[in-house]
Amino acid sequence: MTSSPGSPSVVVIGAGQAGLSVSFYLRRLGLEPGSDFVVLDRGPGTGGAWQHRWEALRIGSAHHINDLPGMDELGISFDTADRTQPAKDVVADYYARYEEHYELRVRRPVDVKRVFNRGTELVVGFEAGGGIGALETDVVVNATGTWGSPFIPWYPGFNDFAGRHVHTTNYESAAAFAGQNVVVVGGGTSAIGFLLELEGSAESLTWVSRRPIEFLDEGELNMEAGAAAVAAQDEAARSGRALPSIVSGTGVPRTRRIQAGIERGTLVAKPMFTSIEPRGVRWSDGTFQPADAIVWSTGFRPELRHLAPLKLREKEGGISVGGGSSWKDGRIFFAGYGPQASTIGANRAGRAIARQVVALLSNL
Repeated sequence: MTSSPGSPSVVVIGAGQAGLSVSFYLRRLGLEPGSDFVVLDRGPGTGGAWQHRWEALRIGSAHHINDLPGMDELGISFDTADRTQPAKDVVADYYARYEEHYELRVRRPVDVKRVFNRGTELVVGFEAGGGIGALETDVVVNATGTWGSPFIPWYPGFNDFAGRHVHTTNYESAAAFAGQNVVVVGGGTSAIGFLLELEGSAESLTWVSRRPIEFLDEGELNMEAGAAAVAAQDEAARSGRALPSIVSGTGVPRTRRIQAGIERGTLVAKPMFTSIEPRGVRWSDGTFQPADAIVWSTGFRPELRHLAPLKLREKEGGISVGGGSSWKDGRIFFAGYGPQASTIGANRAGRAIARQVVALLSNL
């Protein structure tokens, strides 16, 4: 492995919401993009995980997307974005303008493979342009999110299924399921979006969820539940446990579109099946549902494989993170992790993490 020219003080891994937010504040605090800090992004283009979302997803049907810090200076906002265009195109366009305006000099596509110690220095090893390289640095800000680490729970008979297993990450359009019997698994907005899109294409639709769905009246803001869900994420992150689901604690807004789906019977979830058979799924009471495809809208896990050489993971399965940094190695910061995973959480954490990074560099 050969070292790339220059040794930036900070390497930010990931240029989604969290990575760009941290980068904005690092620049504001006096660090020069491209020299003092470098942003590495695996994606072929701008937009973070949004560039990989399915074509039918629109801004108005997704979770609220908060603006990046300083986006108002460009005269653009997701609140006034075009809701007729695919969300992935809108986000990619806005993020591209943002990167150019603030001259963040994001390097892509650069796939970080491992972060390790070389003496007292941190080394970020990566693949780019068909070759391999490395950057020595003092601090790493990990902002890789979760898209690259999809989660599918295992059920008896999983490998015997004769149909297709499809996760959110490789769902493209309803047309691919035309005339098929489809089972959608999951209790969040992605599962609901798939069901409403598949309704006019699939032969039959069955919705199953591991927990009952709590629909909130449109406009209802369950602050107590939201705060509890974030607190649970924070407690898990501090203790090094696997992170719990946010949706399970906050519920799903009952918009008019969703209410209409409930009344049509499309958005009525069954309890989770207990086994998978070659031609469908079966419940504990013997009920059987034929299936040609199972769409697993079952979420993600934090993408942390590249940090394995640092041995940060706890026996409980997670990484202990407090105040944005690893408790085992204070040089490793986590943006968009745990309680920061929402877009507004990522923005707030970006400022706090940037300040801590600059303070750490001053001490070094």
